[in-house]
Amino acid sequence: MKRRTVLLTGLATLIARPSFSQNQPVIRVLKSPTCGCCSAWVDHVMQSGFAVEAQDVDQDTLYAEKDRLQIAPDLAGCHTATVEDYFIEGHVPALDIQRLLADRPEARGLTVPGMPMSSYGMAGPGAGDTYDTLLVAKDGTTSVFASHS
Repeated sequence: MKRRTVLLTGLATLIARPSFSQNQPVIRVLKSPTCGCCSAWVDHVMQSGFAVEAQDVDQDTLYAEKDRLQIAPDLAGCHTATVEDYFIEGHVPALDIQRLLADRPEARGLTVPGMPMSSYGMAGPGAGDTYDTLLVAKDGTTSVFASHS
């Protein structure tokens, strides 16, 4: 009888506990409908517990969003997202987004310029190259937020 009580109590605790995604803000993603790496990145972010609203758009709409967010061309990736007051550009790892939201730096957002092969959504960690997630300050300058291999 005690074992059943313990199991039922544990199950009730799991059911009552809100999931990680219920505690996280929604990440809104604009991406190309034909880009597999963008969809794979969205899957990575969702598997990390974030709620995601992904919208397939044409290139003109995507570039207009990058312009609206003042993402410089040399900082651009293949998809653009927003979460709260930050932009998330390109293949930024979910852990970096979690850290951004926990630390709340005075910044415009995070970017992984280009399409590094070792990034989530591409071949993934260990694919050979190293890359940095950059923090974009309010004035547009960048600093390394995290390094990945």
